[in-house]
Amino acid sequence: MTAHHHHTTDWGARGAELEREGEIHGTCFAAAAAWLREVTDLHGTAVRRVLDVGSGPGVATCLLARAFPQAEAVAVDGSPDLLDRARERAAAQGLAGRLSTRRAGLPEDFGALPPADLIWSSKAVHHLGDQQAALDALAATLRRGGVLAVAERVAPPRCLPRDTGIGRPGLQSRLDALYDEGFTEMRERLPGSVRAVEDWRAMLTAAGLTPTGTRTFLVDLPAPPSPQVREQAHAHLSRLRDRAGDRLDAEDRDALEQLLDRAAPTGVLRRPDVFWLSTLTVHTARAA
Repeated sequence: MTAHHHHTTDWGARGAELEREGEIHGTCFAAAAAWLREVTDLHGTAVRRVLDVGSGPGVATCLLARAFPQAEAVAVDGSPDLLDRARERAAAQGLAGRLSTRRAGLPEDFGALPPADLIWSSKAVHHLGDQQAALDALAATLRRGGVLAVAERVAPPRCLPRDTGIGRPGLQSRLDALYDEGFTEMRERLPGSVRAVEDWRAMLTAAGLTPTGTRTFLVDLPAPPSPQVREQAHAHLSRLRDRAGDRLDAEDRDALEQLLDRAAPTGVLRRPDVFWLSTLTVHTARAA
């Protein structure tokens, strides 16, 4: 997705990685989409338009289009390159007639979004300075009886055993702690940043919606990994290294460089014990 601070992140250039990550999490997105179908059916919501806000390359948008075959699915993002990928993906899956794209800068273009019966936003709201204002704007975009689904991670993905045989055991836990520090700093630097207690149910209620349930979906890809999982683990660890910067001590940095060495048998692209374990928690609420 593209928000104000994304002058520091070229999301279009990361398109292939975002697409690979989406595909790795495809079973999780598909399960979430099926659950959203249950939620909307339970409340009698006729879903004619689905917005995927912060859609990236459209992996989830295509899955939502399949879960809601009567609906128009709209991929909403600020990156033209990612929206191109979303259109190509839809065409390849025979969904070109039902999936459209809309370029929108977030949050400034929220008010221009078309009304929707279901809004899905995965790992996008946390990139916006005022998360409550973002939820308020999305809630205002819902038609009567419409459902807002906000998906956020509760913990970073895991891909390494506790003891990799390189350096001190527990490297990933230390990287995760540095990642959390970096995430907090990222939020503090966002334009209009407002600190909020991340009680998503309470935030959705404050946006004028009625909570309709929260569910967590698991991506569990055990060792030995596929080439796709290996590349994702390499990209993830590379980003953890970059985000940690000089806060990473020399021993951990050396261990991480060995794990990221593309040619080394002990690197994540070669070793047999790499896995991928990730969660996505989806919070839903309905407009009166």
